[in-house]
Amino acid sequence: MRLFYSSGHHQELAMSSVTQHPSPTPGLNWLFFSIPQSGLLQIATASMLLLLVADKATGEALKAIGEASEEVFRGDRLPILNFPDQ
Repeated sequence: MRLFYSSGHHQELAMSSVTQHPSPTPGLNWLFFSIPQSGLLQIATASMLLLLVADKATGEALKAIGEASEEVFRGDRLPILNFPDQ
């Protein structure tokens, strides 16, 4: 392994004879399988985008329901009631 310095000199380091084991990949490790961090990030991103789309659709649906309920209470659709004169 070589380390380079800004002055252009380099220094060689002797690798030790100790076997280096790669560190386990960070993520979610279950009994028989593991999910890497990139997979978890993709799942989280997709679910957040889905929630944003669902939120917008729900808002538009509630607005449409509100406008439809206003139409029920408009005066031109209600019957005219005749009251007897006293």
